[in-house]
Amino acid sequence: MKSRNVFYPILFSLLFMASCGIDNDRQFGIFEVMEDDVTVIMDGVITTNSLDDFIALDDAFPDVNLINIRECEGSLDDEINLEMSLRVHQAGINTHLLENATIQSGGVDFFLAGIKRTTDANTGIGVHSWADAVSMATDYPEGHEEHQAYIDYFMAIGFSQAEAEDFYYFTIYAASADDIHWMTEAEIEQYGMFTE
Repeated sequence: MKSRNVFYPILFSLLFMASCGIDNDRQFGIFEVMEDDVTVIMDGVITTNSLDDFIALDDAFPDVNLINIRECEGSLDDEINLEMSLRVHQAGINTHLLENATIQSGGVDFFLAGIKRTTDANTGIGVHSWADAVSMATDYPEGHEEHQAYIDYFMAIGFSQAEAEDFYYFTIYAASADDIHWMTEAEIEQYGMFTE
């Protein structure tokens, strides 16, 4: 299982809190539906349960059109993340970074699923290589089949093939799996992270 490694010490406490759940019919793992029934707050690590959580949310609140991200430190399961993120895009949902929000690694892939992608002030976007039990993305040459799922995903959410390849290879070479590269304003503009 490939993952964008989450290396913050708070990971286990976050996962513990998520597993405890909240007795709230608006809470679906790391997603909480606001009282307007169309806005969601996302806060936490994407896990193997996140796809099921999002499907349940979508079934219960089919009119959701905006996901406000407070923080997403990454993904523990890239395959699940890419499938869930594609569903977000296909549902026509917009994504937004709240003030002081940060997204990292798989959280960046998720954010990019938004039809419109916007931000408040003082936000951060961190990227790095993925890794599995035996290797990192950069162990494989460009064009290798191990890269294709990510490139296909970026193309499925609206990137051209050239844009998908450029951004994907930028992320995996920007930092190793146990490090992080915070994108500069120039990089954010170059790769079209925000739509407005």
